[in-house]
Amino acid sequence: MDIGIVQLIDEGVGQSRPGLSQVSAACNDGEADNQDVLFVTSEIADLLKAGGLGEISAYLPRVLRQNGLDVRILIPGYTAVLARATGLTVLAELPALNAIPACKIAAMEATDGLILYVVICPELYDRQGSPYVDANGVEFADNDLRFARLGLAASEIAAGLPGLGWKPGLVHVNDWPSAMAPAYMTWRGVPTPTILTVHNLAYQGLFNRERTAALGIPDSAFQTEGVEFYGKVSFLKAGLYYASHLTTVSPTYAREILTPELGCGLDGLLRNRADEGRLTGILNGIDESYNPENDPHLDHHFDIHDFSGKLNNAAEVRDSFGLRGSAGPLFALVSRLVHQKGVDLVVDAASAILAQGGQVVATGQGEPELERAMVELAARHPEDIGVKIGFDETTARRMYAGSDFLLMPSRFEPCGLSQMYAQRFGSLPIAHKTGGLADTIQDNVTGFLFNKPSAGSLRRTIHRAMETFRGRGLERMKSAAMQRPAGWTTAARSYQDVYHQAICDA
Repeated sequence: MDIGIVQLIDEGVGQSRPGLSQVSAACNDGEADNQDVLFVTSEIADLLKAGGLGEISAYLPRVLRQNGLDVRILIPGYTAVLARATGLTVLAELPALNAIPACKIAAMEATDGLILYVVICPELYDRQGSPYVDANGVEFADNDLRFARLGLAASEIAAGLPGLGWKPGLVHVNDWPSAMAPAYMTWRGVPTPTILTVHNLAYQGLFNRERTAALGIPDSAFQTEGVEFYGKVSFLKAGLYYASHLTTVSPTYAREILTPELGCGLDGLLRNRADEGRLTGILNGIDESYNPENDPHLDHHFDIHDFSGKLNNAAEVRDSFGLRGSAGPLFALVSRLVHQKGVDLVVDAASAILAQGGQVVATGQGEPELERAMVELAARHPEDIGVKIGFDETTARRMYAGSDFLLMPSRFEPCGLSQMYAQRFGSLPIAHKTGGLADTIQDNVTGFLFNKPSAGSLRRTIHRAMETFRGRGLERMKSAAMQRPAGWTTAARSYQDVYHQAICDA
């Protein structure tokens, strides 16, 4: 297996990134490394999901557990989490640090045995909204404290909490909300190795430099080789710099973020980590429940041998969106309605779909101007374009199952899950060749790719898809897409390899 962008090397990196040298002796002596893992996340689908991270946090740890690892989750105790959690037991109390308030650590066990640790701190987490924004979509003003508390709690668990009776051999953090954990561990001398997975480099957790004291950040850490990013504190940069190893959610994205175009100002640091052999791209998987043969969200099931159920799903979707009946192709957009996802390109290219006898259904929410643009587009073509602002799991799965094509013209896409969901349901993605889209879609075999994120490129690729629809290759492509491997087995093994390298390499 290719373990990284650059082969992992046997080279220490000094005190700035502890963890590897302290455990290497045990590995060199042939002792079994401790691969008990604390998986730190800001969301998990079991309790609260805002995006793809929530699904990944629910599925990857469970597959790792099936492979023999003791993986436990750490998540903030949001109002919605506490409302859904059952059997919570407080195991430990953690002190305040400067402006970061004290908290409690409670535990619960899911029905399948997965243990979740919950950070109980009502003054930070007991509020309405998503994990990151309030009910009006505005970021919480104290997000620095909220997620510093999460990272600090992870570091204290890694150091060993008597009440838990368990100590991880590795801490795996995800994106900026938990990226401070490796930094706090470094500053506190906790030698446990750390993995940071970058799900989207564009979200960095930036805060004013005046917050360093409140967050317990040493003055010496506010520099280029530390947490400083253009005069601000960057939680994500802290993780990128201090973690033992970095992963991204697709191999292509791991290469793309080394460039100024997609490196978000961090490409220099990332190239250094890659040169050390400490950056690995691992493609996400999807849950096995996305199966057209038995998905409980569908009224009509189907398989590669009989697509009649797919036609019934299409009719159901058209009806639910108020569209007229049609024998033409149905295009779906299931996405956050944000600039990154190329929603504006879909608005521009919609006329090309309608002109060739197609229809469009879309669901999602995001930037107000793009929500308005989609609603206005549907208002101009009420019989052929349907839009539902918001997200509903059943609606989304039925759209994958009923559509012929999925529109996914993302300007960049670290991995993407929607294209894999669509493929499992025989809906062919039409996507910009970037990140995980390039890694999961084979042009003219399991979908359609274009090289430039523009309305013109999208229109031309839609025309190619229409020609396939009218020709004889559609069912062949749908069958190939449905049979494309997309589970978590390969990804989990890759993560285990990275865990082992992080523990054993000095």
